[in-house]
Amino acid sequence: MRKLTLFFVMSLVMTSPVMALNVLTSIKPLEMIVHELTLESQSPSSLLVSSASPHDYALRPSDVKRIDSADLIIWFGPDLESFLVKVVEGRDNVLQVDQISGLALREFGDSQSHNHDGHDHGSHDSHFWLGPEQARAFAKAVTRHLVRLDPDNRGAYNKRLVEFEHELEQTVVAIDAQLSPIKQRGYYVFHDAYGYFEEFFGLNNLGHFTVTPDRKPGAKTLIHIRTTIRSENIQCVFSEPQFTPAVIESVTRGTHAKIGSLDPLGTNIKVEDGSYFHFLKDVSASFVRCLGQD
Repeated sequence: MRKLTLFFVMSLVMTSPVMALNVLTSIKPLEMIVHELTLESQSPSSLLVSSASPHDYALRPSDVKRIDSADLIIWFGPDLESFLVKVVEGRDNVLQVDQISGLALREFGDSQSHNHDGHDHGSHDSHFWLGPEQARAFAKAVTRHLVRLDPDNRGAYNKRLVEFEHELEQTVVAIDAQLSPIKQRGYYVFHDAYGYFEEFFGLNNLGHFTVTPDRKPGAKTLIHIRTTIRSENIQCVFSEPQFTPAVIESVTRGTHAKIGSLDPLGTNIKVEDGSYFHFLKDVSASFVRCLGQD
């Protein structure tokens, strides 16, 4: 009995109070990952509502207040959230994803032409959260920042990171098995947002309508896509819930291609324990629903 009492008292002494950290991410997918890494009494949030696109967002005064009150601000960088460049400049409580050492970012090639009509969209694909290896590197960087802010709970944050990595491995195994029957089937996507996911799992993306959704594809691009759909027996063309242009229906009309939907932002997924892994599985299920049809 004395040993049990002593153990209980020592546990109380060794457990440090958890800091009520205010972690603010730019967008929901980042929030989902950070949620898996913070401690029970901490609730990260995202600046943009899930239905908003970071490609064309404009800051409001209330957004600036939230940024000013944050203990840690996490964003990708100018390639994705250009609206944040000036407001985070000079702050020392910022984690910028495209500056994380060891996080391999996918570069847009010449064929993807990241400069359209004189409008530069940056050289790196910002949708890193769809890549398991990139998400792992991001999680490690976030954990380092959380430990820096709350060093007394280093062990608890490291435990959360180990749990995240384990669940990520299990999720990858499940998704790989789910996608296995449809990996060779060709498809088009609305915008070039899924490269990390596609390359990791070996999917057969034959093209996209646009690199970024705020730039509509031109007539020549649409003619090329329509010709490709017919000549290469494209199984599916994916739209997105944030952007569902009529051009997708027009280029698939009269072809055998089906229209599916992919959501790179997890719009309808509630942020809670396990939501990031649910999000990855939901993306996988969207591919299977459309490409799995005969």
